[in-house]
Amino acid sequence: MTDQRVSAPADDLWSAVDALWTWLDGHRTHEGREGLLLRILKLQEETGEVAQAVIGATGQNPRKGTTHTWEDVQSELCDVAITALVALRTLTPDAREVFGRHLARVTERSLGRD
Repeated sequence: MTDQRVSAPADDLWSAVDALWTWLDGHRTHEGREGLLLRILKLQEETGEVAQAVIGATGQNPRKGTTHTWEDVQSELCDVAITALVALRTLTPDAREVFGRHLARVTERSLGRD
């Protein structure tokens, strides 16, 4: 059996998001509004994993000690970003444009004009 994993180059982010959305949509177990809400709730699960990795990287649980690395935290943060973009794509097929407009507004508000 051959390895069927696909690499997603950073410059093709939205194609990867669409592919993940298509794959998830084809394997959904809940339809309609319930499926949408569960997809969005997945984001909370992923942010919890970031917290767990930070706690593990800093050794904040004396019973467990250091259980994660900062590379684990990076990976979990990437999972949050991917999950958020797929959730946005679930809400709208125009996710790329919606995100681009929002990013432009936040950038303008935060950085102003040069």
